[in-house]
Amino acid sequence: MGDRARPLDAGRTAGGTAAGAPNRPRFLGRARSIGIAMVGLLIALGIILTVGGAAPPPRTTRPLLLGGVISGPEGPIALPVDAPAAPPTDAERAWLAQGTVPGATPRYRAMAERALLDMRVLTQPDGSVAAAWFGIWKYVWPRDAAWVAAAFTATGHDREALAVLRRLAALQRPDGTWEARYRLDGGPVGDKRAAQLDGNGWVPWAVWFWYVHQDPKAPETVAALGELWPTVRKAGDAAAGRLRTNGLPPRGPDYWETRTDQVTLGTAAPLSAGLRAAADLARRTGSAPDAQRWTGASDRLDRGIREVFGPHDYPRTPTAKGGADTAVTWLGPPFAGADAQVANAVRRSAELLTLPNGGILPGEHWAGDPTAAWTPETASFALFSAASGDRAGAERRLDWLADHRTAFGSLPEKVDKNGKPASVAPLAWTSATVLLSLVALDEPLPIP
Repeated sequence: MGDRARPLDAGRTAGGTAAGAPNRPRFLGRARSIGIAMVGLLIALGIILTVGGAAPPPRTTRPLLLGGVISGPEGPIALPVDAPAAPPTDAERAWLAQGTVPGATPRYRAMAERALLDMRVLTQPDGSVAAAWFGIWKYVWPRDAAWVAAAFTATGHDREALAVLRRLAALQRPDGTWEARYRLDGGPVGDKRAAQLDGNGWVPWAVWFWYVHQDPKAPETVAALGELWPTVRKAGDAAAGRLRTNGLPPRGPDYWETRTDQVTLGTAAPLSAGLRAAADLARRTGSAPDAQRWTGASDRLDRGIREVFGPHDYPRTPTAKGGADTAVTWLGPPFAGADAQVANAVRRSAELLTLPNGGILPGEHWAGDPTAAWTPETASFALFSAASGDRAGAERRLDWLADHRTAFGSLPEKVDKNGKPASVAPLAWTSATVLLSLVALDEPLPIP
């Protein structure tokens, strides 16, 4: 989010010696000037990040940087912004045929086909999923990767889904959590960005989502779950262990990747889904103590969300001025059962967050460009509608997303105020969410 990197506030580096201030040695003044110039250069290049990645997101939106990606002999190849659409190759058609391409209309199927192929290109042989194939997006975010695994699962591309889940298991920290993001080789990014606890919800949910689509008695399913179960157990226990006396997790950055002094729905909602998913997976596999432990934790968390966020219509932070947030969509289908109060909050949030260009802003108090729509958020509202049985609402969002693809047919990260694709394309998270939405229009998605 926020162009995925947060440059320091250049205004804080400006300044000079005030009149009457003590004179400093000339070489110190020159060194200071050089230092300031270097900081300015690094800011311009987008290299410097604040501790925790917590600076406000940029107030302007970058123009489209690439129009799509294709497979090359040595990895993904970025395409120019005006690259025209091209039919799938024979190899791509063969891969698509290994699963299904959702969509009730030719237009939806074309969008789904390109989204699947884009996810495939962004997924490396070891299962690492690049958020996008450009600069500061060329990292693995556990959140994005978990959604990609679920989308591969939902479309029957189980080999790719399992590769992504295994990679996420390998990246898990010893304490059961995940870093905010990783290099594609699995190494730390080194920007001191704070860890984001939502991965402890999304990864167990993705493992559960994969499992319920498999034959539980098949030897390959049993073997794969044996590999992934330690990851689920550590993630579930880490999530449960971080809940406070009111049932909610501690404050910390979420998908906005900005500093916050309060707990956010963007952390609480994924953890709720993940704990329920982990508990159900434990019940299905005969791990009664784990199931009981995580059910108790999820009950406490759900009660905390209802009691603390609910009275304010499920805003980003639990106050009357917390502001609407896209994360409210993660409190309902396909992540939780239908709830009338949540559904009303989703409708109200959609009204508040829909921009003149037709897309969705991350939140009412989003500090970035207030005129640019974000496609993962728009697709999240589509997914909620599709999984809730609101076909017309889902199709309205999906039609908008289809209308704002690049010339190549890929889904961009943003759409600017003029209705033009912006930032990067394709974005893995958007591709995954659109695919899940299209599947949900064809058949019910499982709910933990």
